[in-house]
Amino acid sequence: MLSSDRIIVSTMNYVPGFEVEQVLGIAVGITVRSRGIGGRFLAGLRSIVGGEISEFVENAEKARRTAMERMVSHALSMGANAVLQVYFDSNELSEFMDEIIAYGTAVKLVNKS
Repeated sequence: MLSSDRIIVSTMNYVPGFEVEQVLGIAVGITVRSRGIGGRFLAGLRSIVGGEISEFVENAEKARRTAMERMVSHALSMGANAVLQVYFDSNELSEFMDEIIAYGTAVKLVNKS
């Protein structure tokens, strides 16, 4: 569970100590990344000998982070203080481009009292 002073982000459908006061809808963040020619070339060479392709791992991590940041921004614009049941998905748009999507349920949480 990611938590900051602004928002809670969790893959769970609840947060211990809180209850859902209002469901605001689906929050979504999307990014599309290109696999550059240099990275593809190095990846091709590395695939011959095997092992992790660090250029693609770095790109995938940046894409995941960007999609999540955009999902959080979307949730905040809806008035949410949490995003629950967060999922990530990816799609290959072409031989050189990938789409990464982060989505979850934007909610308002209140302390259980």
